[in-house]
Amino acid sequence: MADNSHLENRRFVQEFINSEFVHMKSLNNVESILRRVEEDKKGLEDQLSTVSSEVPKKIEGAVQDASNSVRHIQDISEEQTKISQDITSHLTQTQPTKENLAQFTTQVEGVERYVHYLRWLTFFEEMSNDIQQSVLVNSLGGAVNFFAEMFDICEVLQKSRCVNLVQFSNSTILFWHRILKDKLSSEFEEVVKQLGWPFLGVSTHVPLQVPRPTHLELTFRLETLFEQLLKIQLPDTMTGRMRRSSQTSMVSDDEERPLLLPLQLLLKPLRKRFKFHFTGSKQTNALDKPEWYLTQILGWIRDHADFLDHNIQPLLNRAGHPHVEAKVEFTRGLLTLVADKLAQDMDSLLYDEYLFSHTIDEVLLFDRELRGSYNYPASQPGVLHVLTVQDTFHRWITVERKFAVEKMDLLFSSETAWTCQYGDIEDVDDMKTGECAEGFMTLMLALTDRYKPLPSAANKLQFLDLQLELIDDFRIRLTQVMKSEAQDPLGYTFLSILNAVNYVISVLREWSETVFFLQLQYYRAEQYYTSRDQSLPQEPDLSSLQGAVFDELITLFQLLRTDMLSVVCNLVFTEMKARSKDYKDEKWLGLPSDKEYISRMVSASACPLLLLLKDRLHQLQLQLATSLFSRVWQTLADIINTFIMEEVILNNHFNDGGAAQLQFDMTRNLFPLFGEYTPRPDNYFKDVKEACLLLNLKPGSAILLKEMLNKTLHGSKVDPNTEKESPEKVLMDMGVFKLSAQEAERVLNLRANWPAGRQGRS
Repeated sequence: MADNSHLENRRFVQEFINSEFVHMKSLNNVESILRRVEEDKKGLEDQLSTVSSEVPKKIEGAVQDASNSVRHIQDISEEQTKISQDITSHLTQTQPTKENLAQFTTQVEGVERYVHYLRWLTFFEEMSNDIQQSVLVNSLGGAVNFFAEMFDICEVLQKSRCVNLVQFSNSTILFWHRILKDKLSSEFEEVVKQLGWPFLGVSTHVPLQVPRPTHLELTFRLETLFEQLLKIQLPDTMTGRMRRSSQTSMVSDDEERPLLLPLQLLLKPLRKRFKFHFTGSKQTNALDKPEWYLTQILGWIRDHADFLDHNIQPLLNRAGHPHVEAKVEFTRGLLTLVADKLAQDMDSLLYDEYLFSHTIDEVLLFDRELRGSYNYPASQPGVLHVLTVQDTFHRWITVERKFAVEKMDLLFSSETAWTCQYGDIEDVDDMKTGECAEGFMTLMLALTDRYKPLPSAANKLQFLDLQLELIDDFRIRLTQVMKSEAQDPLGYTFLSILNAVNYVISVLREWSETVFFLQLQYYRAEQYYTSRDQSLPQEPDLSSLQGAVFDELITLFQLLRTDMLSVVCNLVFTEMKARSKDYKDEKWLGLPSDKEYISRMVSASACPLLLLLKDRLHQLQLQLATSLFSRVWQTLADIINTFIMEEVILNNHFNDGGAAQLQFDMTRNLFPLFGEYTPRPDNYFKDVKEACLLLNLKPGSAILLKEMLNKTLHGSKVDPNTEKESPEKVLMDMGVFKLSAQEAERVLNLRANWPAGRQGRS
């Protein structure tokens, strides 16, 4: 350490001298530097002297402060111990007093609760007295106001743990509610009766005419009573508990929502009339005539619509219920009658499938007319939920399946099953659909319309499964009949079955694009079978939907259609091929040239082939749907094009007359047969057309083309980028687009009209 310190001092001195004495002139500053160093030295000595004298004093003071703090802490600790002992002693002494005081406090709180309890009892007693006095003096308005005040307190007490008090308040409310309801109801019923309610058999659908002063008075009383009845309306919680304890009919959750009290009173006389006519042993209560009570309900809705819109709806708006539509609520109340009646009749209807089916038809028609003609909202409950009860719904599915199968049996056994209904009228039915197929798809459309309005997605999917099952059954039946007619593919029945298959494919594709079936596919994909009460959302997300509900069936029908088309085309081709032997064996090398003809005619050997083809095309055009015939003639054109190219052209050699005759047969006879179905029939015979063109080239052009092809295909290599020597470019310039260079050379080699000396070079 000493050595290091010495080295540092030495380095410091060296740096100091080097910094202060840079050159010789710096020696003049020696004295000033010495004085400055001595001053620094003196300053340092003074500081050292001060520090050495003050530090002991500060240390001594700090030690003294620490000693004082320790003594202070000890004093505080002793004081804390003493206080703690005093507190413990005091708590021990006051414990009996505390316990006595707690008992007194509990007793006081109990007394206060009793006082509050008695105050509530007194309140209800006083309010009851006020209501009673108002009723006695016939001041129903005051009684209603007192009742409303009492009900507000009753609502507050519902959260109380005083069960008896809550029960007492509810009982009191119900007691006065019954009394006020009876009094107000009797007056309300009297007022509306004087206004002509209910309007039964009134063709104008307006209330009875009364003198204007009386009418104004009745209107004012109606408004007052209507408002008072709304004030004594019990909440859904109380009315819901009361109804669930007594209601036993099959109703939906929405139907359990109680009607407003004045609307219930408006429905009361109609309920009585409905029960009088359509229950018990009345002749109008006929199990086989559900349309009677359904028509009656629609009539009541129609007859009372104007009064509800012009007299009741304004009262609801002024009373703070603008969201309640009087006509809709009135209709909903009437529908509960229908639902109850329908549920009661179902036990008897289930055992008679014809009555059961008739009732379902009438109910579906009723629901359709209700929502269509009477503008009953789709969001409101109807009566169709009664049909979806498990036993009823299963019976419905069974009956629909049975009737559909029976209908199919009748369709297939009919003598006119494969006859087009519009066969005698041209340009009416391009599909040329037979009665069997059209009747079946009409049956499926009717089935769709029957289950479409059901409120449950699961029920709709069950009906969809039935529909898919029936359509597949129809396909199997078509296949069976088709196989029985397979020996005559060009017969009327076979072709009508082909039309039927094509028609079903067309209809199923159209249905697959409708919103209804897209929704069903969505719910099917989302597995909505989990809950039978699952309702369809208003706006399901169809953006990511894949496929459609009929895809599998469409594929099966398409396979059947393809097979049947193949059978038809193959038969026509087989017949044509059988009549083409003479034409294939024609002496194409020995036919006269154009110079030897005054007018060239079609080859005699081609006539049987062309006549057969013309007859078959005409027959198929008359019997097949337009879209099917288009596929048939195009397929035949492709087959014939290949056949003539391979069997007639490539298997023979041609002189000038033979080439000219072939071109005449094709362009003036074969192609025009298809000209009735397309403006450019030659586009469907490109191979034959181009082969005829090559066979009929002038000798000079044919020689040049042949040499160029021979050089390109068999000679030295040429630059493919040189357009002048490109065989494809040369062929295209001549009008040959379909045939390749090799095929063109092969056709040219079939020519026998080469000049002398050129024959051997080929």
